[in-house]
Amino acid sequence: MKYSKYSTVVIGSGIAGLYAALKIEQQANLPDGLLLITKSKLGESNSRYAQGGMVGVLKENLKDSTESHISDTLKAGAGLSELNTVKFISENSDKVIKDLLNFGVEFDRNEKGELTFTLEAAHSVNRVLHAGGDATGRMIEQALCRKVSSNKNIEIYEQTVAVELLINSEKDCRGVVVFNDITKEYETIYAPAIILATGGIGQLYKYTTNPSGATGDGIALAYNAGAVMQDLEFVQFHPTALAFDDEENRFLISEAVRGEGAKLVDADGIEFMQNYDSRKELAPRDIVTRANYNEMKKNNTNNVFLNATCIPKDKIEKRFPNISKKCKEHGIDMAQDFIPVAPAAHYYMGGVKTDIEGRTSINGLFAIGEVSSTGLHGGNRLASNSLLECVVCAYEVANYLKTAYLNAPKQIDETIKAEIDTYTVTEDFRPIDVTALKNELKDIMWNHTGILRDEKTLKEGLDKLERLSSKFPRTGKCQTKAEYEFKNMLTVAKLITMSALNRKESRGAHYRLDYLQTNEESEHSYTTKYEGEICFAK
Repeated sequence: MKYSKYSTVVIGSGIAGLYAALKIEQQANLPDGLLLITKSKLGESNSRYAQGGMVGVLKENLKDSTESHISDTLKAGAGLSELNTVKFISENSDKVIKDLLNFGVEFDRNEKGELTFTLEAAHSVNRVLHAGGDATGRMIEQALCRKVSSNKNIEIYEQTVAVELLINSEKDCRGVVVFNDITKEYETIYAPAIILATGGIGQLYKYTTNPSGATGDGIALAYNAGAVMQDLEFVQFHPTALAFDDEENRFLISEAVRGEGAKLVDADGIEFMQNYDSRKELAPRDIVTRANYNEMKKNNTNNVFLNATCIPKDKIEKRFPNISKKCKEHGIDMAQDFIPVAPAAHYYMGGVKTDIEGRTSINGLFAIGEVSSTGLHGGNRLASNSLLECVVCAYEVANYLKTAYLNAPKQIDETIKAEIDTYTVTEDFRPIDVTALKNELKDIMWNHTGILRDEKTLKEGLDKLERLSSKFPRTGKCQTKAEYEFKNMLTVAKLITMSALNRKESRGAHYRLDYLQTNEESEHSYTTKYEGEICFAK
């Protein structure tokens, strides 16, 4: 096995990981260098698929204010958003967006050269920046990838998956074991700062807008290391994914389309959102998602429709070029035809509990972006707040590390040595059909821990997950990246389902048919691993 050392290791190459790497390299003392690890190719992440945009409470947007944004975020968060966190992220949005511009990110502007803002659901004013019309995530990520790739002080490992965090007897994180899926070789990396920026969990569900890599790896890594996890039951389902299954995920029809006036309708063109909420199409995502799901069940159909014909054709082509192109690939003209849409797993509000600087309950371990739970999103993320959280928290973890002692550890205790030894043993693996196991897990999660939940279906789901576990004999070392992904998916699926069972109320994206009320006191749920068991605490 190869051994190496770095001052900081960033795991994940989405916007959070890329921006953190750039900011840390820019201002921290890194005697042993900085390593960025991605399990695919550089830039392949959830961030790339973020269409709608990024919240920006900018000084030049005179109609907006941090007070307004804070209020909107707290309302959407269903009582679980942390005021101080929301306030900090809102107040720092102007600073980080201006910094992104310095890194070459180009947001869309009008004829006068001014930044343009759009409206999305549950926002009280136009405050969402966009780039490339409807390719915001991709445009930001491409700009940051160019900067990272050209930075000689940032080393990059591609096609490499982190398989275990190295925790010593003092419960400090001192490194990570990684596996290269091309060479099939392991490497032990020692570092005083490990940053998880691994993204979300969408691929746990049959229908998702997330790419194939969104398998909950960082959640499983941190949980197995003993970190405190927060609000794991809260999975956000986007109400409008294009209802075609021709790829590994469903194409997202951005909320911004509804922000421009599109209406949800049934097959006869009859609008129905007024039956669910006075805000209609611009209600919070959880409400719109359940409305679409209810209409589908009521009419025994696989989708509802989005009617965007009220938007002028030239505006559609300019504002939504990628959505328009994707629709045309399926024979749909947005200016004339209804778009078939259905809910799909989209974003994870739960995750590793962190503060605004990304610090977890384990010394030396940090988490930023979707893998973390800072208290910003609460029980139901406000549209386009996720990209803002990514960059603010990446900025802050870099600020924190610039004053930290970042020399790689010189001595490793017996606890860590014992863990490393498990990856040096040669094993005789029998082949496993991982694709079939993944598909079975996705079906279980969609049918049992999905949009509408109750005790009976959740318990049935847990039983099925346990039976699925028996088909997968790998408890530690695996043979391929896909096997490691499935092992992580299995861990996270159980955590989400058990957390959903424990929260006996309906709040935000967590909707219990057997507990329709929302409890008067809003409390986070906390989960940790203790001697191999899942433990919960209020």
